[in-house]
Amino acid sequence: MSDTAAGWYDDGSGTMRWWDGTAWTERTQPPPPPQPGLGGFIAQAQADAVAGAQPRPAQAGMSYVVLQVVLKEKFFGSGSGNLTELERAINAQASLGYRLHTITTASSGSTGFGGGDRIQATLVFEKLV
Repeated sequence: MSDTAAGWYDDGSGTMRWWDGTAWTERTQPPPPPQPGLGGFIAQAQADAVAGAQPRPAQAGMSYVVLQVVLKEKFFGSGSGNLTELERAINAQASLGYRLHTITTASSGSTGFGGGDRIQATLVFEKLV
């Protein structure tokens, strides 16, 4: 189950695909042109983070799916929710018949916009045969 609202998201192939709130649909459209300036950069980073966390099957003929999940440490307080976010991504792929093969993380080392360090988790899932 995903907490991501229904809407158009990049499905990982560069194509915008309709996410109905629980699964990808067959509805697609070309991606919108990039927005200029800092606002466009931030919007694209947010869209990439949301799309990366969505479950998706491997492309035809492939046995692996690679997802990137952008995590953020809370600036104030505790309870970032990062483990829950990773758990959701892993369980969503498991429901599609994949198991986690590899996970790596990288930290930006800066507080970024709005504080809190950003961590990128790259997850590789393998199709169960």
